Amino acid sequence: MNRRRFLSLLAILATAPAVAQNSSFAAFLATLRPAAQAAGVSAETFDSVAAGLSPDPSLTGLRAGQSEFVKPLRAYVEEAASPRRAALGREQAQRMAAPLRQIAAKTGAPPEIIVALWGMETDYGRARGDRDILRSLATLAYIHPDNPVYAQEYIAGLMLLDKGMATRQQLRGSWAGAMGDPQFMPSAYLKYAVSFAGAGAPDIWSSGPDSLASIGNFLDKSGWKPGLPPLVETRIPADFNYATLQQDFSGWAQAGFTPLDGGGLPQGGAAMLFLPAGANGPAFLLSENFFVLKAYNFSDSYAMAAAVLAERIAGRAVLQTPWPQEAHPLTQAEREAIQTGLTRLGLYSGKIDGRFGPVTRLAIHQFQRQHGVRQADGYPSRAVLEALRAQ
Repeated sequence: MNRRRFLSLLAILATAPAVAQNSSFAAFLATLRPAAQAAGVSAETFDSVAAGLSPDPSLTGLRAGQSEFVKPLRAYVEEAASPRRAALGREQAQRMAAPLRQIAAKTGAPPEIIVALWGMETDYGRARGDRDILRSLATLAYIHPDNPVYAQEYIAGLMLLDKGMATRQQLRGSWAGAMGDPQFMPSAYLKYAVSFAGAGAPDIWSSGPDSLASIGNFLDKSGWKPGLPPLVETRIPADFNYATLQQDFSGWAQAGFTPLDGGGLPQGGAAMLFLPAGANGPAFLLSENFFVLKAYNFSDSYAMAAAVLAERIAGRAVLQTPWPQEAHPLTQAEREAIQTGLTRLGLYSGKIDGRFGPVTRLAIHQFQRQHGVRQADGYPSRAVLEALRAQ
């Protein structure tokens, strides 16, 4: 889809009339007709899909339960980037070596990263999901009127049908509407899916080369920088003063940071120091490519697992530092209390959701620095919670 037309679609949907929760599902779908028509969806396609849909009651509450957002980071990474999945990834990388070389040369994304995302999304095609994604998206749009993305994705799915890019039977996947081996949402398919051979509609359901080429194209179009690892496992110098958690790689090198596996740090580019278990645990420098992985899935846990899996597929050592066990991990309410406390002090302005991404960690770092904490590691510890409560 033309980008200007897609943006116009978003604007139209933003002004679509709201539908009360007790309105009928069919009446809600009818409110999407003008936006679908504006996007070029024929009345025949719109009616043929809407006539056969009913809401899926099993979707209530699933939006907040994704494992990459609720499971402890270490547990999530070890499961998602398991030795079994890495071994399967190496097999797939060898099997698809020829197309992967061409895709890597064209996009700059290394084969192990492309294969890792394939593994993360569908376990290399073993777990694509079998829900009717149009039913899922229509239901999610109906029960979450606060989030217009679901309606936008539903209409993008109708566009795939109308343009002959996919059959009704192919539009099956996850509860959230993701489909195919790369688990693209319909709008992502329209923007990033490509045919490896350069002809015909991209087949992300049964063509390995098309799926891998589409993942590579997504990374390329999202700003992937060739030759830059998403993360570098490092060691913290004894004299590090924790004055900052983000600077250029050259600054980290001058501060005495080195990769655990030897050699030197990348020559350029910004990097953030990430201490997922605090100052006494493993340390990573996250490059700009780490945040490109977050464009695929916004979770830090997901991006880290994808990077770790890629390293393991490539046969490189990773997660070499012992990970301390936290005796009393924070509850969801306590995690939200940290964000609330930081907000009250004017250090944080994001969502109060208990999810600790870079913005929250930098706010914690600032709070620690203001209160004279020597190891201002940005880690959401119980000590941080108690210090905030004391405020």
